[in-house]
Amino acid sequence: MSKIKKTNVMRILDKAGIEYTVKTYEYTEDDLSGLHAAAATGLNPDRVFKTLVGEGNKNGPVVFCIPVHKELDLKKAAHVSGNKNVRLVHIKELPTLTGYIRGGCSPVGMKKLFPTYIDASAINTDIISISAGQRGIQVLLEPKDIQAVTEAAFANLVMEDIILTEGRVRP
Repeated sequence: MSKIKKTNVMRILDKAGIEYTVKTYEYTEDDLSGLHAAAATGLNPDRVFKTLVGEGNKNGPVVFCIPVHKELDLKKAAHVSGNKNVRLVHIKELPTLTGYIRGGCSPVGMKKLFPTYIDASAINTDIISISAGQRGIQVLLEPKDIQAVTEAAFANLVMEDIILTEGRVRP
């Protein structure tokens, strides 16, 4: 197996003295979902967190990390971030705003340190997985370490009563 080239996320974690494990997986442009990442790495979807970037009407860009099989509750997101409302940024806006592309967006190492919120479900988990800033690579680390490096807050962010069918969320 060839050695994995360090991503910016890994370099930031190394510099902060944070321990992590790397998991790689095959991806396709047809399925960049977090559910695919969880299945391909053999991880429980409760432990694999996707990074969503929003724009608040008062406070600008804001970052949310939630389990891949959950849906962000925009009302909760607005409330915790001090906004009246939040919209998710279009995938075309991601590179300019964050430096990342869809399927490789990480809360660690964005162009700027935006207010970041991690779903409170992470508190009860010893290790969670986030993107290493590149498609096909995840880093596994303690939630408190992600919190420390991103200055994140834990908050309830997800819709409670949803059903996931055929890759789509249904209320």
